[in-house]
Amino acid sequence: MEFAYLPSPPTGVVHLGPIPLRAYAFCIIVGVFVAVWVGTRRWTSRGGSKHTIGDVAVWAVPFGIVGGRLYHVVTSPDAYFGEHGDPIRALYVWQGGLGIWGAVAFGALGAWIGCRRLGVPLPAFTDAIAPGLAFAQAIGRWGNWFNQELYGRPTHLPWGLTIDPAHRPAASLDVATYHPTFLYESLWDIGVALLVIWAGRRFALGHGRTFALYVAAYTAGRFWIEYLRIDQAHHFWGLRLNDWTSILVFTGAVICLMVSARRHPGVERLPEAHVETAAPQREEVHT
Repeated sequence: MEFAYLPSPPTGVVHLGPIPLRAYAFCIIVGVFVAVWVGTRRWTSRGGSKHTIGDVAVWAVPFGIVGGRLYHVVTSPDAYFGEHGDPIRALYVWQGGLGIWGAVAFGALGAWIGCRRLGVPLPAFTDAIAPGLAFAQAIGRWGNWFNQELYGRPTHLPWGLTIDPAHRPAASLDVATYHPTFLYESLWDIGVALLVIWAGRRFALGHGRTFALYVAAYTAGRFWIEYLRIDQAHHFWGLRLNDWTSILVFTGAVICLMVSARRHPGVERLPEAHVETAAPQREEVHT
């Protein structure tokens, strides 16, 4: 019986003359624009200025990219500083390799700086941007598909992902199809975004609780997806490093959600300086 498997792209780079256009970088850029667009719509729906999310993103995005790359390099040092590593490749962000934990941590630092400079409450900003971040992650994961990386265990399921021999692990060169963990996580992230939007409206999640729910929901799915992945990773007590990170971050997010709900119920009001006011209407003059 023949099954149709998911194909992998033959290349992740398209050359526009001498200029290489890398799909991984394109997915990241599109994700950033979607996150800012969704965040701006949510912010303005609360009466905020339409420029606030973009102004803070100018700080958060570069910090997030640097943090994501640092986390990846620190947790996978052999590829860059090992016996056959190449240190300069640590700067090649466009080739893949951004750790979500470092991206969120450093991105939050950049967002805090941007919010401080603009006088914007950080919890309100994170609540506005939370579903956009989930959508951005859903888009960004497709960069792994183009690079044929971060896939899961071998499988013969109909939706198994075909991996070229050059990108297969040495221990599984005779296996052609693997779990498409990029697709699993992309779909999960879309579900997280929709959950966060619904819950924020249904339960009036303010003061950072929408963001905390996003973090908790994402890490719950990431724990399962890490279980399927077979790329090299540090292991502690039978679990991958990212599994332990997921557990710790999930616990912290749930605690923040509970504490915030007890101390600050409801949704906070935006500072008057950041509320978009309607343009004054002209009075008609009758002669």
